[in-house]
Amino acid sequence: MDKIRVENLYFYYGDKLALSDISIEIKSQRITAVIGPSGCGKSTFVRCLNRMNDTIPGTRMEGRVLLDGQDIYGPGTDVVDLRRRVGMVFQRPNPFPQSIFDNVAFGPRVLGLYGNKHELAHIVEESLRGAALWDEVKDDLQRDALSLSLGQQQRLCIARVIAVKPEVILMDEPCSALDPIATLKIEELMHTLKANYTIVIVTHNMQQAARVSDWTGLFWLGELVEFGPTQEIFTRPKHKLTEEYITGRAG
Repeated sequence: MDKIRVENLYFYYGDKLALSDISIEIKSQRITAVIGPSGCGKSTFVRCLNRMNDTIPGTRMEGRVLLDGQDIYGPGTDVVDLRRRVGMVFQRPNPFPQSIFDNVAFGPRVLGLYGNKHELAHIVEESLRGAALWDEVKDDLQRDALSLSLGQQQRLCIARVIAVKPEVILMDEPCSALDPIATLKIEELMHTLKANYTIVIVTHNMQQAARVSDWTGLFWLGELVEFGPTQEIFTRPKHKLTEEYITGRAG
């Protein structure tokens, strides 16, 4: 079942065409990896999925992005609710300069997703558990979030996203700033999260894409070269460029 369907997407930065005729189906409760060299449009594409590019002056989009069959660029779309439903984890951890508790509680407080302090505390605990961080921080939730390790900060950011009960989690190079051990924890976490969420991950790391994803799409100069089940992309690619990229002969 498709959670997101992208149809004939074109995206422009001013007069510059960044994405050309992208059509892709993102399956529900699966991990979709977006791979390709730097500057090929991967991050631009992912930001189209929750309209993060709206914040950049001079940009425009053509085509359709359907979330559960509804065009997110259609008139009357509640963009705040869209970004709750389709959350984003960025390349570098970006916790707020607040306590661990207040970081996770931020979204529920803004959106009014709880009735009392006990409910809020429950949301914070469940979110930290969901991000595999609870056992490491439960004894000091008032600790400054910026004092955590980078890997812990990234899991805290994931907890902050899932605290507002999203349906889709976008991850833009979530492990690029992390050491191998922290990266492994994030990858293990993604496998756990896909039982409840649809995940789209941008990565330069071919091994990571092969390890964590169910579906993979190769972007090249703003175009989608090939998209399919990850095992097929990495073992039986249909396009020569895909084979050259994943074997390191291109890009």
